Amino acid sequence: SPFFSVIIPTYNRVTLLQNAVRSVLNQTIRDWQLVIVDDGSTDSTKNYLHSLKDPRITVCIQKKAERSTARNKGIEVSQGRYVCFLDDDDEYTEQYLEQ
Repeated sequence: SPFFSVIIPTYNRVTLLQNAVRSVLNQTIRDWQLVIVDDGSTDSTKNYLHSLKDPRITVCIQKKAERSTARNKGIEVSQGRYVCFLDDDDEYTEQYLEQ
């Protein structure tokens, strides 16, 4: 199982989400799982999520239930030893998980 599970809840912010996901993909440490929980987006978020091919990425899509429910769903499917949260409008520096 991965060392870290990074959970990103998202709703209708595909452009910002892409930056957040890229910041996880660019981590210097590679032992992570990324869990993205789409909280019922109505923009192109689902299309973007379906385009992600990295096996370390887990996508969950749920009906609109708000951010805390999305975070709880992410925790349920997490497999990492440690859980980290990243908002869809934020980014990690490249060495965030390593440090």
